[in-house]
Amino acid sequence: MVGVFEVGAVPFNPDGWGPPDSAAAASITTTLPLHVPFAPFSRSDKLGRIADFTRSFPSSNANPSNRPSSRHGAGNPADSPFDFSLDVDAFPLANPEDDSSFRLVDAKPPPRPKFGPKWRFNQNRPQLPQRRDEEVEARKREAEKERARRDRLYNLNRSNQNQQRREAAIFKSSVDIQPEWNMLDQIPFLTFSKLSFSVPEPEDLLICGALEYYDRSFDRITPKNERRLERFKNRNFFKVTTTDDPVIRRLANEDKATVFATDTILSTLMCAPRSVYSWDIVIQRVGNKLFFDKRDGSQLDLLSVHETSQEPLPEAKDDINSAYSLSVEAAYINQNFSQQVLVRDGNKVSFDESNPFANEGDEVASVAYRYRRWKLDNDMHLVARCEVQSVVDVNNQKSFLTLNALNEFDPKYSGVDWRQKLETQRGAVLATELKNNANKLAKWTAQAILANADLMKLGYVSRVHPRDHFNHVILGVVGYKPRDFAAQINLNTANMWGIVKSIVDLCMKLNEGKYVLVKDPSKPQVRIYEVPADAFENDYVEEPLPEEEQVQPPTEDPEDGEANGNTNDVEDKEIEAQN
Repeated sequence: MVGVFEVGAVPFNPDGWGPPDSAAAASITTTLPLHVPFAPFSRSDKLGRIADFTRSFPSSNANPSNRPSSRHGAGNPADSPFDFSLDVDAFPLANPEDDSSFRLVDAKPPPRPKFGPKWRFNQNRPQLPQRRDEEVEARKREAEKERARRDRLYNLNRSNQNQQRREAAIFKSSVDIQPEWNMLDQIPFLTFSKLSFSVPEPEDLLICGALEYYDRSFDRITPKNERRLERFKNRNFFKVTTTDDPVIRRLANEDKATVFATDTILSTLMCAPRSVYSWDIVIQRVGNKLFFDKRDGSQLDLLSVHETSQEPLPEAKDDINSAYSLSVEAAYINQNFSQQVLVRDGNKVSFDESNPFANEGDEVASVAYRYRRWKLDNDMHLVARCEVQSVVDVNNQKSFLTLNALNEFDPKYSGVDWRQKLETQRGAVLATELKNNANKLAKWTAQAILANADLMKLGYVSRVHPRDHFNHVILGVVGYKPRDFAAQINLNTANMWGIVKSIVDLCMKLNEGKYVLVKDPSKPQVRIYEVPADAFENDYVEEPLPEEEQVQPPTEDPEDGEANGNTNDVEDKEIEAQN
């Protein structure tokens, strides 16, 4: 049965607002409960609440003596009109005996500890109640932020440690300094940065070799439609030094110039301030002529990998990711890449003379040698052999191309995965390579400028698997104009020639004989040594590394062994060219 709510008699106050005075109310019979609170207000006050059903007491409200209103004014005075805890006459069930058996069940989670500056200034701000799923999501977000912060700190500390380790790493000299060698001078790289020299436009004395056309379909390669890197086992590649070049010997006999070099040697000198690894160049002063040579099996024949990176490479020579193994792998990749991106339909562009290093009937790689002459002074000229690898028709004119390939061996060393970033963030990939391989890219750019190439093609070649250094894929090919790319990587042409001019002037003051220019393995400087005349000859035992540390390209199977031995064929062909 539904109970009836009875409203008692309400006394009328003819003198004003609210209940009548106590004296007048005593004469009026009423059924209203006693001690019902009334909050007095005036007409100017804004009405608030007439009842508060949301106010809750602490878990100790089972004891009425612990309630705020009974703490001798310790509670909030604004809540006192709504405190019915002591109105036993009006609410006879709310007595202490009944309250002792009553316990409030609170389903809300316990409040989270508020740490950090975010809560330090918001402690008094009322917090809106959140649903459980929102609180869970908020906790997840906070945890992710904290994890990301820890990762940043960890990577920062790790990079600092790697930088210290890289700087403290001891690199070996490219050539063993013998006791009988006499050091003549040492030049810090800091002096190279202040040099500047302008040379007039060079002239072509002779062009030898033959070029195949570039296949434009490789410009459309992306990581999604990658191409397998092929192996060219039958094509011969030549890395002949200056004095073993029959054309340079002929030009020297004809007194065409006083200084002779190759583009590889000149680019090494021009980009010396960017180098980290040790290298050496042999200098021969014969009469009034100067020849810049490289030793047989020199590091100049290989390509450095991660030379300017702060991430240290494994030191074990037999590791596939060691500096030496990666340099051999990079040279192997570049040779095959430069031949795969060609049309190879038999159509070639021939020049004045054939390849001066090839024997009759040999299948040679697509390369043209441009013998160019620069004027360094009124009575001093420099002749250099420069290489271009391909040709393309642009507006009915033939443009020369240089072909080089960057290789990715393990994304964890560079921090950028080419397969994910190359198509969408190519600039970030190139920036990372410029940081890790600044010297190699600068040397390629200098060689393209020396050869007067109209375009330099950079290929992005990666391993099929980080632990498989036999099989590779081409992920993309990008073309740049050499001078525009030089400006992009902050390579100053005047400074490059200033370095060469200073080295030439220094060497021209030396007496006739043989000298070697060595980059210090641990300091940014080069040293000039006077060496015996028979140094670096066939009967002169000189190895940059002990024999047990000379790692040959590993062989996976007979076919792969033949392919990987392709790089060693270069040295064999050099010996044939010398004979």
